[in-house]
Amino acid sequence: MKAWVRMRDDPRAPPFFAVTDPDYLANAARRLGISAPVKTIAAGADAATIFRHALPVYASGHSVAATPGAADPKSVAGILASIESCVRLVRSREAAALVTNPIAKEVLFSADFRHPGHTEYLAELSGRYFGGNARPVMLIWSPQFAVVPATIHVPLAKAPVLLTRKLLVETGMITARDLATRFGVKNPRLAFAGLNPHAGEGGSMGREEIEIIAPALADLAAAGIPVSGPHAADSLFRPEARKNYDAVIAMYHDQALIPIKTVAFDQAVNVTLGLPLIRTSPDHGTAFDIAGKGIADPTSLIAALGLAARLAKREPLGQSGSDAMPQAGRPSS
Repeated sequence: MKAWVRMRDDPRAPPFFAVTDPDYLANAARRLGISAPVKTIAAGADAATIFRHALPVYASGHSVAATPGAADPKSVAGILASIESCVRLVRSREAAALVTNPIAKEVLFSADFRHPGHTEYLAELSGRYFGGNARPVMLIWSPQFAVVPATIHVPLAKAPVLLTRKLLVETGMITARDLATRFGVKNPRLAFAGLNPHAGEGGSMGREEIEIIAPALADLAAAGIPVSGPHAADSLFRPEARKNYDAVIAMYHDQALIPIKTVAFDQAVNVTLGLPLIRTSPDHGTAFDIAGKGIADPTSLIAALGLAARLAKREPLGQSGSDAMPQAGRPSS
């Protein structure tokens, strides 16, 4: 709601609509004193005509009664229905892209949800509605730099076990392809971080760099993709180093997300590569500690909406973040 309030008067802002329970949003707006009239729409195309006057909401078909800031297992069916409805709306071209808000995974897991998170569930839905087998890759994009964790939501102890030459080659291929086709980056340059301190110090602190990462880089280079590495991760994200790549392929979740969230927390956007649809998301979590208090900052969501619109229109975003992301409150259309 706060994102809509900030964007509605900007003629460059992309119209969007929410997929949820309209009554829940309307009640939340009244409770928080937010001037955000809610209007139910029957089709995605209706959003553009009312966006400047009301927040368009496509009814998910599930009523929401959850208390803000509290995990509620009764919400699981509604959460999954909303996500599936969004994929279907993109498939039918009633929406140009999908922007997801954070979900409480522990609630989904309590209801036998079998995916690690949003990304993997979207891959399954993409196969159901678009056909084929999607191989999703998480990219976090910011004006400063972009990162891709090769392994994502797994315990740290499992990351080295999951790293394979095949995984890194597939991740590099998909990243290079989507940076070129969706972001308009010509000949994307990929820098690979090492797994171990100092990229293994020639094998004295681990052999993953020698036995897994370097052979994967050789495969990618043979395919014509500009690659470098494996680099010591502790110096890979400094401003001077960023000039030499368009994205970093990191070996595990925190190696990728700590630097980008430190440098560009409110501007960074989670983009899922490898899907037949455009999907972006804010780079933060559910923030249950402030949920429902009216103090959440919508900046990252606005950035996600703006980037989704630009990707849908295939606007080139430049090399190494040289073309700035939409600014908070003023996303490009």
